[in-house]
Amino acid sequence: MLQGVRVVEIGSFITAPLAGMMLGDLGAEVIKVERPEGDPFRRSRGGSYSPNFVAVNRNKRSVVLDFASEADRAVLFALIEKCDVLLDNFRPEALSKFGFDWQSLSSRNPRLIHCSITGFGAEGPYRTRPAFDAVGQALSGISSLTLDKDSPVSSGPTISDDVTGMYACQGILAALYERERSGRGHRLEVSMLEASMAFIQGAFVNFTQTGRISDRFTRVATSQSFIFCCSDRKLLAVHLSTSEKFWASLVTKVLDAAELARDPRFIAHKDRVNHYAELRQLMAERFLLRTRSEWVVRLESADVPFAPVNQVDEALVDPQVVASGTVCELTHPTEGRVRSIHYPVLFDGRRPQNEMRAPPTLGEHSAEIRAQLGREGTK
Repeated sequence: MLQGVRVVEIGSFITAPLAGMMLGDLGAEVIKVERPEGDPFRRSRGGSYSPNFVAVNRNKRSVVLDFASEADRAVLFALIEKCDVLLDNFRPEALSKFGFDWQSLSSRNPRLIHCSITGFGAEGPYRTRPAFDAVGQALSGISSLTLDKDSPVSSGPTISDDVTGMYACQGILAALYERERSGRGHRLEVSMLEASMAFIQGAFVNFTQTGRISDRFTRVATSQSFIFCCSDRKLLAVHLSTSEKFWASLVTKVLDAAELARDPRFIAHKDRVNHYAELRQLMAERFLLRTRSEWVVRLESADVPFAPVNQVDEALVDPQVVASGTVCELTHPTEGRVRSIHYPVLFDGRRPQNEMRAPPTLGEHSAEIRAQLGREGTK
């Protein structure tokens, strides 16, 4: 899909590398520029090829450039002059200190799309602060939707980092499309704060429309989402949404609890939302009476939306995951087999038909890329 598009990624950790990987998954040529010490995520578990780095850096080539070196800055300028997209996640104006300001870059490459990812944007009182995922989740309001205020513990996957990278990729694709019409490049700015807030639109609209401040149970009460423990201590998720048919099937066909359907607290969806905690407790007591495998049979036969709560190792071998071919397997010449998750979009029933690359070692392609620049310079 993006064959012929060259991306220069000057990024580390997650936001920019994830956006770069997504573009690479779609066929773009992605050159990851690393300083001599490399992306810090390489060393997050020791060594220089950590799982955290591997997760967001496939389909790239790595070149090492020292920004303190005038010669290496010249190489970077040459790369940018011949690329379609420049992607970075530095603090505002960090690149400008080395001469890579938008005016200079766009004058050298008028078709350049420069996507700059920051924590808080280029304006405002927090613009120069450092930012990582927990900061984005906290400031945007995401954390308030997941934390128990009486026992606050940071937990769970990266959210702010990931959605910021995804919004950046979306913006880049739109800019590439528009450039086909106008021939002009664009300067894109994506902040983790705004991306994180955009990701939880429902909570903000709920407040602006009704005045209600959401907490960790607001969404699940409305959507009638539950996690139940079964007699074998295995966990099961049930999501009824607003459809009456799923509620009726659950209480009459699965739980054999018609009395719940008649209970005045649970007659209509709005009643079940208002009495969510009581309903959850009553159903939890019933789910403790059978094993998860027994409930799975009942739920599936009644056509109620459900799923076992898989650990990551269980998810990898789930029959649906196996049937879908979700796991991607690559082999690096020196680092061996790399297993990750495929790009999740099918085009005409197939995944993007690109040559897949395992994540690069530090500077793996430095000589190759410098030689390529030399050849292109002679054209």
